[in-house]
Amino acid sequence: MAGADKRRNFRHRMLNRLHRALLALSGGRLGSTLASMPVVELHTIGRLTGTRRTVLLTSPVHDSDRYVLVASKGGAPRHPSWYLNLLSHPDLELTVRGRTLALRARTATGEERDELWRAIVGADPGYARYQHKTRRKIPVVVCEPRR
Repeated sequence: MAGADKRRNFRHRMLNRLHRALLALSGGRLGSTLASMPVVELHTIGRLTGTRRTVLLTSPVHDSDRYVLVASKGGAPRHPSWYLNLLSHPDLELTVRGRTLALRARTATGEERDELWRAIVGADPGYARYQHKTRRKIPVVVCEPRR
């Protein structure tokens, strides 16, 4: 990894930790939105380690009991680790504004994915740029209450 990439990754990790600390200390009141989208803490089980993993994401499409996550990784050529974890272990927890929800993930396909993608790009046009940067079709993950 080049030096610039290492510095960028280090800054990203530090900002992520600070953001998580702000959310934790304020009970989810501060730092809970980014550009009008809710910031969510996604808790998964690592596919390789079996340990709990946490990452901060935004949910550009959501309603009272469903959150949609976008596995864009900024348009990188590979899927983010959290998405691969969900493929192996679809049961997850999502912390939103200090409240933790038990949900199950599935990847949207077909017309559902197309409809959600339009809503995602409507909420944040940056996702369209991410799609143009990569050959992979960026997964759209629907998180719904466990049944």
